[in-house]
Order: sequence, then structure tokens, then C-alpha cells
Amino acid sequence: MDLRKIKKLIDLLEESNLAELEIKEGEEVVRLSRVPKGTVTVAAPAAVHVPAPVAAPAAAPVAAPTEAVSSLPAGHVVKAPMVGTFYASASPGAPAFVKVGQQVKAGETLGIIEAMKMFNQIEADVGGTVQAILIDNGQPVEFDQPMFVIA
Repeated sequence: MDLRKIKKLIDLLEESNLAELEIKEGEEVVRLSRVPKGTVTVAAPAAVHVPAPVAAPAAAPVAAPTEAVSSLPAGHVVKAPMVGTFYASASPGAPAFVKVGQQVKAGETLGIIEAMKMFNQIEADVGGTVQAILIDNGQPVEFDQPMFVIA
């Protein structure tokens, strides 16, 4: 297995919600695992000899929601429909889609989540005023993580 394939597998692991990924190609085996920072792991001796090198990069852990649901402002909570990276604007220099205090209509774009190189628009499912934006631009998001509060 060449280095380019291994790098693509590492990217796939970093973009997903997986903790571990193992790929076998013939007699070659590559096993990648995500280890959160500050965690100590102890490798047990393998019962089977694996002839191919094994890579285990330590990827940065996916950020957990920073606020508890109980501390959210009153209103409708828009949650992440998928795992990915949140972007507040269409391009790096562009203004954000919405700001706190802005009026939005149902169906209006609130932000974008990039998942597997696909950009997915996050739309308001209710109309109202944006009370809170709970995630920063460029931050990873988990499925069902609160992102916006609209009242």
C-alpha cells in the first residue's frame, strides 16, 4: 500500500466519527486509530504477525459541545444534521450568513457543514430572530450538536 493511500485513509479517519479504521489489501494491513490528547494507551502483544507496517497517528479529538443544553437561551435549537466542519460564510473573506439578533426566515441558510468534501447548507427550519450562535467558524461538529438558537 503506498503512502498516498495511507494519507487518504488518515484524512478519512479525521473527517469521520470513527475511532479506528483497519484496511486489508492482500497480506498488507493498515490500522489507524484516533487517540484523544492526554490519553495513555498500552498496546497488547499481537497474537498474529502482521507483515505490513502499522500506522497509528494521534489525531486531534473532535470538539464536544461547549455548552450544556440547559444553559441555552429560550427558543428553537437548530442542531447539526451530520458530522463535519462548520463554516459561517460561503468563502473565507465573505460575511457570515447570519449574526446574533438577525431576523431569519424558514429555509434561509444559517451556515455550511463540510463533510467528506461536500458542502451542505444548514437552513433555518423556523423563522425568527437568531438568539445564539453556539459554534465557531471552522470548528468540527458532531451529529445532533446544538448550533443555533432561533426565537
